Amino acid sequence: MTSLTADVLVIGGGLAGSWAAVAAARAGAAVILVEKGYCGTSGVTATAGPGHWWVPPDPDLRRAAIDRKLTPAAGLADPDWMARILDLTWTSLPTLEGHYRFSVDEAGRKQYRALRGPEYLRAMRRLALEAGATILDHHPALELLQHGDGSIAGARGLVRATGEDWTIRAGATVLATGGAGFRSHLLGAANNTGDGHLMAAEAGASISGMEFSTAHCIAPARTTMTRSMSYAFARYFDTDGCEVPIPPGPDNNREIAAALLKGPLFCSLERVPEDVRRLLPQIQPNFGLTFAREGVDPFTERFEVTLRGEGTIRGSGGLRIADADCGTDVPGLFAAGDTATRELVAGAVSGGGAINSSWALSSGQWAGRAAAERARRAGRRDAELARPIGQAGLRPLARPGGLDPREVERAAQAEVLPFDKIYFRQARTLAASADRLETLWRDTADHLVAMGSDRLRAREAAALVATARWVTHAAAGRTESRGMHYRTDLTGRDDRFAARQLVEGLDRVVTRYERPAAATARLEIAS
Repeated sequence: MTSLTADVLVIGGGLAGSWAAVAAARAGAAVILVEKGYCGTSGVTATAGPGHWWVPPDPDLRRAAIDRKLTPAAGLADPDWMARILDLTWTSLPTLEGHYRFSVDEAGRKQYRALRGPEYLRAMRRLALEAGATILDHHPALELLQHGDGSIAGARGLVRATGEDWTIRAGATVLATGGAGFRSHLLGAANNTGDGHLMAAEAGASISGMEFSTAHCIAPARTTMTRSMSYAFARYFDTDGCEVPIPPGPDNNREIAAALLKGPLFCSLERVPEDVRRLLPQIQPNFGLTFAREGVDPFTERFEVTLRGEGTIRGSGGLRIADADCGTDVPGLFAAGDTATRELVAGAVSGGGAINSSWALSSGQWAGRAAAERARRAGRRDAELARPIGQAGLRPLARPGGLDPREVERAAQAEVLPFDKIYFRQARTLAASADRLETLWRDTADHLVAMGSDRLRAREAAALVATARWVTHAAAGRTESRGMHYRTDLTGRDDRFAARQLVEGLDRVVTRYERPAAATARLEIAS
């Protein structure tokens, strides 16, 4: 076993994790970043062209930008947090000069708002290394370590190449493991399995906003190519060639899902303007690859489409943020990016690319700096006793064996990916899903285990089941429709529920509303 110590441990090497590592190292901390894949190519940013919420520091412009976002946020976003990410985004992106080549407009002005994902993450890796952080690629974390007083002492994981263990003791830990895409074939999201949510919940953290997990992205059928700008001009047809009346995008996924429930759906992009067609290879260079392989011209020929679930990645749910520094409910544990709830800045809707990218940049820096400060004050405490606290997938409660992690994943997917269950929720189907997920969780906690490098897949399967349970319980607990959460049996918004909803627990999941309101009664689905 490899045993290391650090002031700050960052788990996850995507956009938020790399910003956290840079911030902590620049604050004087000794930083180790562990990544399931390769820091610089891993996660959803690596396959995207992330825009940022980029508004000049003019009070009127900022106020107007925030006001425009507050309405769809449906009463759950906080304008102060929104102002904070606008400010930090504006001051942070220009600091990438020298590591990232920004594009310029026709007047020669640099364009900081939109970046090319692969180059962005490569730049962040270089920045982290230059700041003094140590990066351990292909070193996934499996579980957290916890002191007797409940604070986090670091983590334990494995080396993918050998299956051997590593342990890192740290004075503070930042979780930046991304959200949970439920392995829906969303581009770049195969590693996003909710690992951080499970690890934090085992330590006692609360999770917020998991009902807001219905975001999807359109893609050609049987592909992962979820680059969707062109579909704003799309027309749709059924198998008989009859046009399906779907409004122009981008907010038409519920209508697309309804059409897909009736049968195959075909798309025509003949209305895409010529100037957009010319720009596409630069803006979304991956877009044309799938069509080229199939010998299809998407601008003259119809092609079959589907929707890929984005789960909590483009949803707004994640670990509850307990303070202005992105601390969680658990001492010594911080959360950043999609691992954390984005309700503070997006409310009940998806933050999309712009807000989510600014949130990753900002929350990563706040968490990294706060973790460094905690380690400076409290020290590493690496001589004190600490215990590993991972459960499902690592330490079965009953007789081990008999479960295939892939079958466990498929059973969880069956409750959160079908369009009729995720887009058109109702009490009856939610209760049935909750019952099946309770049984699946008990089987997983009692029997799922693996050896060597296979422990990672077992742990990912356990995290997907846990996340699916939280999503389902939260959807049942919010007895209204709000933002992206839509109930066919409760289609209206209820002002009593204008509050953030928390889910807590593993053996028994309980939901409650965070702020005092008429809806503060504890809600529970019997397990």
